[in-house]
Order: sequence, then C-alpha cells, then structure tokens
Amino acid sequence: MILGLETSCDETAAALVTDDGEILSNVVSSQAELHARYGGVVPEVASRRHLELVTPVIREALAEADVTLEGVDRIAVTQGPGLIGALLVGLAAAKAVAWSRRLPLVPVDHLDGHVASLYLRPDPLEPPFLCLLASGGHTMLLDVRSHTEQELLGTTLDDAAGEAFDKGARLLGLGYPGGRELDRLARDGDPGAFDFPVARVPALDFSFSGVKTALLYAVRDKSDAWLAAARADLAASYQRAIVRALVERTQQAVEQTGATRVAVVGGVAANSELRASLPDAALAPLALCTDNAAMIASAARYVEPVSYPGYLGLDAYASTA
Repeated sequence: MILGLETSCDETAAALVTDDGEILSNVVSSQAELHARYGGVVPEVASRRHLELVTPVIREALAEADVTLEGVDRIAVTQGPGLIGALLVGLAAAKAVAWSRRLPLVPVDHLDGHVASLYLRPDPLEPPFLCLLASGGHTMLLDVRSHTEQELLGTTLDDAAGEAFDKGARLLGLGYPGGRELDRLARDGDPGAFDFPVARVPALDFSFSGVKTALLYAVRDKSDAWLAAARADLAASYQRAIVRALVERTQQAVEQTGATRVAVVGGVAANSELRASLPDAALAPLALCTDNAAMIASAARYVEPVSYPGYLGLDAYASTA
C-alpha cells in the first residue's frame, strides 16, 4: 500500500494506491479560485495554502480508502520539478509521516508521475510506447522503453503547451485557469477563421511563443464589441494551431522511431481537440491528466525507496535542468 503526495504547483493531493496499481482513493484540492484574481499561480500564496490543506487531504484520502497509517507500507512524494516552496511543503509532510511510522520514502519526479498515470488499473498500458507529455509547465516527447527507462526526444524551447493555452485564454478574457474554458468556447468557433502560425523548429522540439504573440497582435487595439463577436473563432483557431503543433511533431516522432503505440499524458491531454486528433493513442484518464497523487504513487512502484531515516536530508528541486 502506497500513500502518495503531490504539491508541485497549486493542487494539494493525496492518494492510496496498491502495488498492483489499483486506486483506492485520489483526493485533489485545487487552488484555482484562489489564484484566479492574480491571473496565474502566486508561488508564496500556493505554499501557504498547501500548508493549510496537506493534513486534511491526507486524512480524507485515508478515510476514502478505509485505510489507516498502520496499513501503509511506504510514502511517495513529488520531489520536483515544480514551485520550490510548494514542493517543500509536500516533501516535509511526507518525511514527517514516513518518520513517524519508520516507513521507507520514495521521492518521485513529477514528469515520471505523469507517464506512470498510464500504468494504473483498470486499463494499464505496458511499455514500450511513444509518449507526448503536455502540461502547464512541460511539453516533451519521450521514447518510453520500460517502466524505468525512457529517452527525451524533444521538448519545448520556450512556453509549454498548457501555458500557451492559459495565456491565450487570458488574452481572450476567459480568466485563469483558462485552458478548459478556451476548449469549451472553441467548440462554437470556426478553426479556419484566423491563420495562426505553427512554429517550425529543429528536430522534434516545440515552440509556442510565436502563436501566443500572434494572438496578442490579433486582439490588440480591438474594440470590446469586435472581441465579443470574434472570441469563439479566435479560440478555435488558436487551439487548432497548438494542437497541430503537438500532433505533427508526434507523428514525425512515430516516423523516426518506428513506434507502434502512442500515449498522451499531462493536463493538455484533457483537451477535446487533441484527443480527437489522436484517436488511436492511449490517453490518460481525464481524472489523471491534471496533477494528482495517484500518478505519483504509481511511479513510486518502480523507484527504489529510501529507508528510514536516510530520507530526512532529501531536498526538492525546481527544474529538471
């Protein structure tokens, strides 16, 4: 039995997962409304909120699973990448729980967690496969060869796809977080109404700063009436450009690697047009696309745990670089 914790950004999450990948509970407390007034996540505000939520979330996860700490065999926690203050809250909580029960602790890379969301029941996907990981902070293509071995094939040179969606939504007056709202609005628009660029960068890398700037220029100095009339078309056209970039690079990677299976994970994997554009891909379940602790517990099944008390000196890391 694994108790997983995730606090890398603005979701405080805890989950109970068995060694064979069954999710017994997966509790996520989002801070989206708290940060909406600022138009994005404020790291210090997020850290303080994690401090308030982490204990109640752990208690709720244990209660939902009908498990006590006596039934937990090890603790898993996101070590990075993410907001350093937020990560430290989760890491400190995990250390405290593990130390109190003399349990081993498993530090997990957040990106490995997203990939490991595919390994959970009831329909686990077994490697090898090509994985598109697209979230608010990262966009990359991975050649996943086994549960513990993967190669980075390409990554974003600037903005992540999820960041581009959120910033585009803000330019369209949809608030924060706006990726989901932009997706919903785009269903009523014409994706061919505006011609937004798809960046052509070397190898299998991505770039989304250009399309974001193009949207800024498209709406700059326009009247409120014009924007209201064009908003759905702008959303549809902007979404189409981002999805095209993701799909074309993924198809290029398939051709280069000869991969026979494709998977999509991360928050952007919830986007309806992306899911429709890759109909044969294995898609992370919607509940496991955004940050959650079940995926962290899943990844912990393939990471060597740190025995008590060796993990007390573990530190968090903000980036993979």
